Amino acid sequence: MQSTSRPIAILASETPDAAEAAETLSALYRTVPPEEADVIVALGGDGFMLQVLHRFMDTGKPIYGMNKGTVGFLMNEFRDGGLSDRLDRAVETVIHPLEMTAVDEDGLTHSALAINEVALFRQSYQAARLKISIDGRTRLEELVCDGVLVATPTGSTAYNLSAQGPIIPISAPLLALTPVSAFRPRRWRGALLSRHQVVDIEVLEAGKRPVNAVADHREVKSVRSIRICEAANLRSLILFDPEHSWDERILAEQFRY
Repeated sequence: MQSTSRPIAILASETPDAAEAAETLSALYRTVPPEEADVIVALGGDGFMLQVLHRFMDTGKPIYGMNKGTVGFLMNEFRDGGLSDRLDRAVETVIHPLEMTAVDEDGLTHSALAINEVALFRQSYQAARLKISIDGRTRLEELVCDGVLVATPTGSTAYNLSAQGPIIPISAPLLALTPVSAFRPRRWRGALLSRHQVVDIEVLEAGKRPVNAVADHREVKSVRSIRICEAANLRSLILFDPEHSWDERILAEQFRY
């Protein structure tokens, strides 16, 4: 059994492939419980990686993912050998989450954090009607759409990209505000915002056109209003192999067709 230069913990998703990979690594390397680890090795896909990043947010423990899922955009390639060297050479990226504050139809306030995006979706067959303000100034009096989302650079290649939103380099201090199937104004394709700006969204005709809000895995039903801003005081740490860094992935993704 080999030792790494830093104490590591191994966490795996519930898939058989991830569980098998965890057994392989645990037989090769000395591991410790997560609370005693300096580095967390996550085995799974992007969804599992988001869960681990949330779990260890603001602990100072970096997460090194290896892909045993489907897409694996947030993950490194799985190899069972040379883990110590890979961890020593890995490039660390700091991720600041978004904070969502949503008020529901009963006047209750709900708070949640999002590493990828905060999104609003229509709850019924009728399109949503939304009023959007940035830093207290109304920018869209009415957006008729299936939904709208605010994505971080980390989340810009996820649902934001599927909604035709822009890909944002990880070091860019930007957020993407992207509509989902906008009907009015038909030609509006979204906006790039400073990560320091505050987005307020008011749901118009909320009783007739109910809307749900989602921050990564946390959903709030029937919201009346929502505020989205960066939680600059919180951070998650993610590690990438230098030859397959986040910047390289972002650049490569923009030239795919």
